[in-house]
Amino acid sequence: MKKILIANRGEIALRIMKTVRRMGMKTVAVYSEADRQAPHVVYADEAVYIGESPSHLSYLDMDKILDAAQQTNADAIHPGYGFLSENALFAEKVNEQGIIFIGPKPHAIRVMGDKLAAKEAVKKYDIPMVPGIDTAITDTKQALQVAQEIGLPVLIKAAAGGGGKGMRIVQSIGALPDQMERAISEATSAFGDGSVFIEKYITSPRHIEIQILADQFGEVLHLFERECSVQRRHQKVIEEAPSVILTPEIREAMGKTAIKVAKACDYEGAGTVEFLLDGDMNFYFLEMNTRLQVEHPVTEYITGLDLVEQQILIAQGQPLSIDQKDLNIDGHAIEIRIYAEDPLHDFMPGVGELSIYKKPEGKGIRVDDGYRQGMEIPIFYDSMIAKLIVHADTRIAAIQKMREALDTYRIKGVATTLIFGKYVMAHEAFVSGNFDTHFVQKHYRKEDIVMRRKEEEEIAALVAVKTWMDYKNALRISG
Repeated sequence: MKKILIANRGEIALRIMKTVRRMGMKTVAVYSEADRQAPHVVYADEAVYIGESPSHLSYLDMDKILDAAQQTNADAIHPGYGFLSENALFAEKVNEQGIIFIGPKPHAIRVMGDKLAAKEAVKKYDIPMVPGIDTAITDTKQALQVAQEIGLPVLIKAAAGGGGKGMRIVQSIGALPDQMERAISEATSAFGDGSVFIEKYITSPRHIEIQILADQFGEVLHLFERECSVQRRHQKVIEEAPSVILTPEIREAMGKTAIKVAKACDYEGAGTVEFLLDGDMNFYFLEMNTRLQVEHPVTEYITGLDLVEQQILIAQGQPLSIDQKDLNIDGHAIEIRIYAEDPLHDFMPGVGELSIYKKPEGKGIRVDDGYRQGMEIPIFYDSMIAKLIVHADTRIAAIQKMREALDTYRIKGVATTLIFGKYVMAHEAFVSGNFDTHFVQKHYRKEDIVMRRKEEEEIAALVAVKTWMDYKNALRISG
């Protein structure tokens, strides 16, 4: 393997390229019209234009990406996350052209990409799952019967979905028909598949995921957990490793279960098995993501491993060079996703120019981004600007380091979630570890941010007045 094409954009493309270059291989970037001057394009050894800005005309166009790989004689394709990263057909087409797909086999992608198929695959491994049905339904009468059998509240979920789309919480029987219709419609629109299923809704869950690595020889390791419970719109915004709530016994049990899930689909590469943890510390299999996760840096910090490097080595056919017994948790890491969204207006995404963009620096501080000062945030893609990750010896030290990093991260020109990150890091519920996936609904109050801003502005004004008076007095005395 001498040259790798990264079929993605932004921060993840740039992050992958840095590891590829460190391993002594060449990189190929692909780019759309909106990304002509993007950092990942400038950084790469070669870059190929693949189409207009909308993703379906560029980053989601399999043929254009495969043509770019052939044109540049790339040996392998790394899909990153999002776009085509969990598309089994794309993985098949890559392999058919004699190019290495840096990821799992198409079979594993296909099985784990369908939540119902995933449930079926892990059944024989005695893996705990949330009570519900394991077949797709569209009939409202059947849905009503299922809801009554397992008890309210229930969760309607798109079988082929993710990211909170095609998902509806139902608290009353009367609301179920309308919520079924909405979930099916949204799933059809988002995934081209309106299949939904119903399961018991865990009222105050923690979202815990286990990172795994699996080579081509049947060896599977788990790299401990990530806590991903701080979310908005069912999407993660803050992650940390390890979780503040897990005992060593539960950590080991979840790790072993994650390994079973990986073996259930003959997995290869880096993947993530997601679980829900209820108030009684019971955990339930949720799904498996057959790709690198956005939040992978926190695992890299606590294990000392480069997960992209591991993906590449596995794809090259090399066996895992580490054993489970050799893995240990080193300190604590926290990641905050910095989005071009306004936390004061229901996290509404925005676009605009980054008139000021200055990143924090220092030991134990990492910023994965794909933007530079003066660049535009385009409307065509996900609104994430960067990921800010910190690492320290303890969780309290990591929280403090994150506060300091957030204070020195300066972004002007667009509203961002920096202020939300500061809010969470200062909140007692987060600091104490007493929170769940409903953190935003339970604890977030935009009025608190507005009040804090006002106080900071008043203090700044008073400091400015005092500085001016001291200056005037100094002039009077010197005169």
